[in-house]
Amino acid sequence: MKNELDSKFLLQVFDKIRQHGAKENEQYKLNGITAFTDHDGYTLFIEDVNVKLQFGFHNQYHFDYDSKDKYEAFEKKLKEIDKEY
Repeated sequence: MKNELDSKFLLQVFDKIRQHGAKENEQYKLNGITAFTDHDGYTLFIEDVNVKLQFGFHNQYHFDYDSKDKYEAFEKKLKEIDKEY
C-alpha cells in the first residue's frame, strides 16, 4: 500500500509530541502515539500499537501495518495531534 504524508507534517507532529508528550526513557508519548529517534537523531520513529512509521534521511519513510483501517486510524491520530497542539 502506498501512503503519502507530507514530510513537513510528520516533522511538525513529531515536534508536538516531544513538546507536549510524557517522556519515558528516550521516548515521548501523546494521545496513544509514541515518538523517538535513533541514537544519532537521523531517523524518527512514530508509532502506535498497530502502525509503525520510520522517517529518515532525505525524507524517506516506511510504514509497517497490516490493514488500511489501522493506517487510517493512525493518520487520524497524527492529524488530531497536529490540530490540538
